[in-house]
Amino acid sequence: MPLFQQYQSNTYQWGIWKLEEEFDELFSRLPAEGRDEYLQGIDKFTSDSRRREWLAIRVLLFELLGEMKNISYMSSGKPYLADHSAYLSISHTKGYMAVIVSKNHKVGIDIEQRRDRVLKVAHKYVREDERTFFLPEDEITSLLLIWSAKEVMFKCLEESEIDFREHLYVQLPANSLESYMFCSEFRTSTKQNFQIHFLIHPDFVMTWTVV
Repeated sequence: MPLFQQYQSNTYQWGIWKLEEEFDELFSRLPAEGRDEYLQGIDKFTSDSRRREWLAIRVLLFELLGEMKNISYMSSGKPYLADHSAYLSISHTKGYMAVIVSKNHKVGIDIEQRRDRVLKVAHKYVREDERTFFLPEDEITSLLLIWSAKEVMFKCLEESEIDFREHLYVQLPANSLESYMFCSEFRTSTKQNFQIHFLIHPDFVMTWTVV
């Protein structure tokens, strides 16, 4: 399907792709010029699902920017545009891909499938003072938002040895009708603050920020 959801402002834009197409249909969405170069990147994957995910990210990026771009990766695994024309962040979860780009600002994005498993691992990343702000009668969404927001901070910090429970703090919104959260990190000497936006969908939660 085309873009599942899209947002654009003066400083950044993001898009979500719902992956329903087979490989050939995805590939046909790209202009003929440049496809061969993408095929070289796809060849390193043997799993059909992984090949489709890899390609869907590039198709989504093409839909957002209107031109094909090569994505490179730092030693840490963080993606960036090979031509350095914009800042980039990528995330994917079961059935969905998310991309955010900005020409002048660092960005971070994360998308997480809604699932109960988060209840079993919450103690590893949720602080006691964060539980005060849990959304009423929606523990799973609260836990997913905290995890997702911390993933976004982690992507923006570019620091090693970050403990999600010790070094990152998320203040959940008073209710799910609000559109952003106030977050902080204690890993660096500057102790940065972040305003992290979020989207709640029946299938997933998504968070993003521009710094």
